[in-house]
Amino acid sequence: MLDADFFRRWMTATAASVAREAERLTALDSPIGDADHGSNLQRGFTAVTATLEKEAPDTPGAILTLAGRQLISTVGGASGPLYGTLLRRTGKALGEAAEVSAEQLAEALRTGVDAVRTLGGAAPGDKTMIDALVPAVDALGDGFAAARAAAEEGAVATTPLQARKGRASYLGERSIGHQDPGATSASLLIAALAEAVEASGE
Repeated sequence: MLDADFFRRWMTATAASVAREAERLTALDSPIGDADHGSNLQRGFTAVTATLEKEAPDTPGAILTLAGRQLISTVGGASGPLYGTLLRRTGKALGEAAEVSAEQLAEALRTGVDAVRTLGGAAPGDKTMIDALVPAVDALGDGFAAARAAAEEGAVATTPLQARKGRASYLGERSIGHQDPGATSASLLIAALAEAVEASGE
């Protein structure tokens, strides 16, 4: 079972990964976006970890809801609302349970991903974070490592696509040949989840 400490570790691992990869995320964003994806997300997840150190929610759902709220208030552009919605809706779906199973987390994450799809109007193949999140959620039934691999494959698979949503869609065919930064950061979030599971021995 996964408790509040586990979810705190997931957010901390995500923040560390985003910090490590911030320059790469911004480099990916440079040709097809505003060249600020890495710095924006790093600011957001740094705020998340700082908030979780000051406040100590005692349920998995409360931790994700708080993290999502923090991202919405600190991350600029579309990323804040999208990532904030993902975590808040996942947290709300988990309810007030002190511990949740891997199956419950998978189900809640699907609710969060569906909320992101509704908010951004994106579908798989549109060259967005959805291209990493949907395969990851689909693969969660086979374990967290499978979800991480599916997310990473999904992110890489955005390279030959033409963007149909978001800032990159304005570029039309010029968006082809660039890996989507949102899908890449989404794969970091899922990889951090797998890392947190490995660290906990679940």
